[in-house]
Amino acid sequence: MKIQVERDVLAEAVAWTARALPARPAVPVLAGIRLQAAADLTLSSFDYDVSAQARVPVDAEEEGEALVSGRLLAEITRSLPARPVEITTDGARATLACGSATFTLLTMPTEDYPTLPEMPPPAGSIGSDAFASAVSQSATAAGRDDTLPALTGVRIEIEGETLTLVSTDRYRLAVRELRWTPARPDLSAAVLVPARALADTARALTAGAEVSIALALPGEEGAGGEGMIGFEGGGRRTTTRLLGGDFPRYESLLPKQVNAVAELATPSFAEAVKRVALVAERNTAVRLSFSAGQLVLEAGTGDEAQAEEVIDASFEGDDIQIAFNPQYLLDGLTALDSDITRVSFTESGKPALITGKPAPDEQPDFRYLLMPIRLGG
Repeated sequence: MKIQVERDVLAEAVAWTARALPARPAVPVLAGIRLQAAADLTLSSFDYDVSAQARVPVDAEEEGEALVSGRLLAEITRSLPARPVEITTDGARATLACGSATFTLLTMPTEDYPTLPEMPPPAGSIGSDAFASAVSQSATAAGRDDTLPALTGVRIEIEGETLTLVSTDRYRLAVRELRWTPARPDLSAAVLVPARALADTARALTAGAEVSIALALPGEEGAGGEGMIGFEGGGRRTTTRLLGGDFPRYESLLPKQVNAVAELATPSFAEAVKRVALVAERNTAVRLSFSAGQLVLEAGTGDEAQAEEVIDASFEGDDIQIAFNPQYLLDGLTALDSDITRVSFTESGKPALITGKPAPDEQPDFRYLLMPIRLGG
């Protein structure tokens, strides 16, 4: 193999591909990135759960392939000067030359590298920026406890032209709805995708205008196990095995009627929560007292440090006191893409619904349901 490729193009492709490298590879070859040079250069990685591929244009003098340490290749390409990179292979070695820098890497046997899974059948497409924003919002509430794997995922519900993305860790719930272009108008499905892999994928695919989504449901040919989902855009593609397990029935948790509603400027609300939370010990609450025209935020009690701040708020309903984990509250406020935060209450001991302020006769496309912390006394 003897090729020349632009440094920035190579570094971005290597960084994308390296995301699927396992932290503790079961076999040594899984720690590698496979380089296949023909008309283009294809970079591949696979850990038996997630696969990643990137294709970049190159000037190829000699075709060929090589398997090299993925993490080392990522570190090297990230540090190279802004000059064209020449990659050559000779026996068990691969050489990268860029400007005055030259690196020689040992290669691994490509015949030992597993075959990457094929992309599942196409399910539909969506704008890449809209998809990245929706995934970021919906993954906010995903759990991080691997002993409850179903809660570490984002549930993607497909119903015609509507995608609904949902996550929960039992303490909060994030729901995001958006439109997309299905491959089949009658498509209806619900799958559970690992939240971390989905968030990494969505962020990295914004280079292209659209993201194509492919789906193989459990039991379908080539799906294997719990099934598989694939994403492709901007010369990059990835597949991820779906999660198994039962996702909570969340629809009944969302309030149908509310008894009180507050509206606040999102930036000032978030900044006030951050300031007051400075004195909140770990796992202690920030207390919120809503009344006509204002919100009082408090944290700390007794002999501990204390904080209080009053901000303007539009409020309708009976006065209410409620307490939240400050980080969970901030996560919800950060996920909003609205200058106005609307907080809807049923009663102080019940979850509160946080949304943006929708246009008249419209429903908010992002909803964040937050469990309160019980107030002593």
